[in-house]
Amino acid sequence: MRRYGKHTDEDDIRTRPNRKGNRPRTHIRPKHEDAAEGMVLTVDRGRLTCLVGDRTIMAMKARELGRKAAVVGDRVALVGDLSGKKDTLARIVRIEERGSLLRRTADDDDPYERVVVANADQLAIVTALADPEPRPRLIDRCLVAAFDGGLEPLLVMTKSDLAPPDKLLELYGDLDIPYVVTSREELENGDAADRVRAHLDGKITAFVGHSGVGKTTLVNALVPEERRRVTGHVNAVTGRGRHTTTSALALPLTGADGWVVDTPGVRSFGLAHIDPSRVIHAFPDLEPGTEGCPRACSHDEPDCALDAWVEEGHADPARLYSLRRLLATRERREGD
Repeated sequence: MRRYGKHTDEDDIRTRPNRKGNRPRTHIRPKHEDAAEGMVLTVDRGRLTCLVGDRTIMAMKARELGRKAAVVGDRVALVGDLSGKKDTLARIVRIEERGSLLRRTADDDDPYERVVVANADQLAIVTALADPEPRPRLIDRCLVAAFDGGLEPLLVMTKSDLAPPDKLLELYGDLDIPYVVTSREELENGDAADRVRAHLDGKITAFVGHSGVGKTTLVNALVPEERRRVTGHVNAVTGRGRHTTTSALALPLTGADGWVVDTPGVRSFGLAHIDPSRVIHAFPDLEPGTEGCPRACSHDEPDCALDAWVEEGHADPARLYSLRRLLATRERREGD
């Protein structure tokens, strides 16, 4: 049935009035071809501090990005007020493709994946040699996340005035991972910062470590102009430090061309987001030994060739123990 006559004009057609007086929505989104390029420096409760040229501006994520979130290190496109003046706000309309991605979960039973930093070239794993004691299993987990995310690892050992680094160096010597050993005295006189800075030049480096290891103190020495609150004292009962970095923050490296990303101290480093079959890639000293393994080997069964590989002296037994501990943790999660 025809609703209108043959000779209708616009006055004959009823339209729903727009009470707000604005234009109707459209599904056609602007391309923002003239958007400015920037880098996310930190994220705080939905507000993102970005570097655009030589200006630091405050921005928020545009609605068209949906659930996609920008993280520290992301290269983004921004529109709006880019003056950087007080009380101005720009919009992030596009997140560029990421070159690398450091991710973790709270633990191996947590399905929620947390992105720590994007586009970093290197992961500096900071561990104290004493007070608190080193945690090799946490170091192994950070190595797994680094290799999986496309980052090169760097091992930074602090507080060498309290304990020698020989044991850790022996444990990770076969991995060919670059390392730096520092002491409190060297941090105070600047010698340690200079040695660490030599490994950071020209790179974006994310620093990770559990509380109390001196990570933020080291970052303060590397970026004295942007000093962060010094790490709290280590608890005498638990042997753990207090968190003093509450959000990831990218800082320009002083005296070199590079960026330092200080991250909050971690109690654990979950790997729920990583396929167990890729964990072996974080153990390059063991990986050649898997050539003799049966198909779909779990690397923790009687026919695994890694036992013979270790017995022949190609790798430290502690490394095989670390690998199997990680794999066993993952298997428990999958069976829950």
